[in-house]
Amino acid sequence: MRRTALVTGGSYGIGAAIAERLVADGAEVILTGRKLDAARQQAERIGARAVAFDVADHAATVAAIERLGPVDILVNNAGADHFGWFTQVPYETWKRILAVNLDGVLSCTQAVLPGMQESGWGRIVTVGSEAGRIGSKGNAAYAAAKGAVIAFTKSIARENARFAITANVCSPGPIETPLLREMSEHAIAVVTEQTQLKRLGTPQEVAAAVSFLVSEEASYVTGENLGVSGGMALGG
Repeated sequence: MRRTALVTGGSYGIGAAIAERLVADGAEVILTGRKLDAARQQAERIGARAVAFDVADHAATVAAIERLGPVDILVNNAGADHFGWFTQVPYETWKRILAVNLDGVLSCTQAVLPGMQESGWGRIVTVGSEAGRIGSKGNAAYAAAKGAVIAFTKSIARENARFAITANVCSPGPIETPLLREMSEHAIAVVTEQTQLKRLGTPQEVAAAVSFLVSEEASYVTGENLGVSGGMALGG
């Protein structure tokens, strides 16, 4: 049976790699982005469909997902970030970070769950961050949002196990993406040194972990937070 997968923030970076991997796995993939042209360009490249909406807009998100019909696999990947000491981050900035990284996850998850419950099968994977597990200097609001989605996912896993729906988090560490390259060379060197493997990860390595979590082979895995971070959470 071919599954329908929705990947938010699938136009570039980690989301694009996840969408491409799920297409290769045989899923019918719908990827989202805030800009329709970028989403369509990526979708056409990999053989997927594209829709545009801002996950921070609850009403628009729910309406868009309802128009898609039943979704078997949800990958909550859309994210926003801002680097700076928390005392210097404007209210509007950290509210936007929470709206995308936390509220967006809740909106998308609530929109797809009724259909999954009715069908008696579903996979929900949220792309978190090791910042949500260990904190992040200069990234407090982002870390707060990612920590919250870990707790949220565990709760969704508990509520929906009776429907054969699994919910898990995949938490990357420093990954080689255009967003990461916006950091200074010194900052990149610091986060790389915090990993045990002393290198950056790739979007494809995150995509491989997501591919496993949404597969039948992971049917007995739920409520977990899988780090793809070169051992960053080990510390030391």
